Amino acid sequence: MRHGLGLGLRLALLANFALFALQANTAAARSHRVRPVHALHHQVFFSQTGRASYYGRKHDGKLTAEGGRFDRREFTAAHRTLPFGTVVRVTNLANGRMIKARIADRGPHVRGRIIDLSAAAARELGMQRRGLARVRVKALRSDQESRIGSMVAAHEPEKPAVP
Repeated sequence: MRHGLGLGLRLALLANFALFALQANTAAARSHRVRPVHALHHQVFFSQTGRASYYGRKHDGKLTAEGGRFDRREFTAAHRTLPFGTVVRVTNLANGRMIKARIADRGPHVRGRIIDLSAAAARELGMQRRGLARVRVKALRSDQESRIGSMVAAHEPEKPAVP
């Protein structure tokens, strides 16, 4: 009299168990993925939701609080508290369009608004016709790295010419 299961049945059970273990390990690996190091640089350090407006044509060429001239064709913005030069991602919540703009001025000076955008930025977001839009403003660490690099390069002293 033989004890236990037949060889064929044992092999079938072993194959099913192995297949189940493989699927479980793959699912576990997917659910516990370690984020790559570069993903940590995309962390949001500022987020705000509210109404946006944009600068009219009458502001073109005027001095900004940062000290430069306002150009409605550039992707710039005014915010009350973010440091000058901060790059923000502005998303129009009505249509999902997103742009990046640099903070170059203070404002808006109208109650209930969180950011003023240049005409170019407003056009790209699809809000130029209405003049106002509900937006989400985010600042990400990764967007600031290129700004810091360019600031350092701009402030490096020039090397004297060697004869």
